[in-house]
Amino acid sequence: MEITVYNEEGREIESLKVSDSILNSPVRYKLLRDVVRMYEASKRQGTASTKTRAEVSGGGKKPWAQKHTGKARAGSSRSPIWRGGGVALGPKPRDYSYSIPKRAKKQALFSALASKFKDGEVVVVDDLDFSLPKTKRMVTLLKTLGVLGESCLIVISKATEALLKSSRNIPSVEMMECGDLNAYEILKPKKILITKQALSCLG
Repeated sequence: MEITVYNEEGREIESLKVSDSILNSPVRYKLLRDVVRMYEASKRQGTASTKTRAEVSGGGKKPWAQKHTGKARAGSSRSPIWRGGGVALGPKPRDYSYSIPKRAKKQALFSALASKFKDGEVVVVDDLDFSLPKTKRMVTLLKTLGVLGESCLIVISKATEALLKSSRNIPSVEMMECGDLNAYEILKPKKILITKQALSCLG
């Protein structure tokens, strides 16, 4: 299957043949949901923490006699049912991250790309050649290609300092190398701007 490649001025310059494994990959919604949950779980800090009755201060002395007071028996002020006591079954720092098979991650990546291509949300550009950081030039380029104003992910084969500095101050625009790409990062933005070389790396 062939897709159109544009230059910086927004003109069609060629048709690029793309692997069927990307464009004709079925959109597997259950797999995409599982992958999104995995990446979001890995982002959780897992720092929530409470003190058990063994960790709160006080409670060394029995508050009152066991019998003949008319009150309920109590052995410690650190009990979870007391104000200022420990927390029963509260959260503790933990690692929420987990992983799925590499093959499933790759299938999810192709599935997410196929979904974006079918929805017409991918623009392929010939090259992004920035020798010096120029945010104004990047804004003009994105506007010309019709991806400015919405969340956009720019996918390149190799990041350079000039490219990173040219895009980092533009709202809702992120840049990523094709080697770091995953299904979660593709599904997040509304538009994908990918260079011809980066697309060939994915296939």
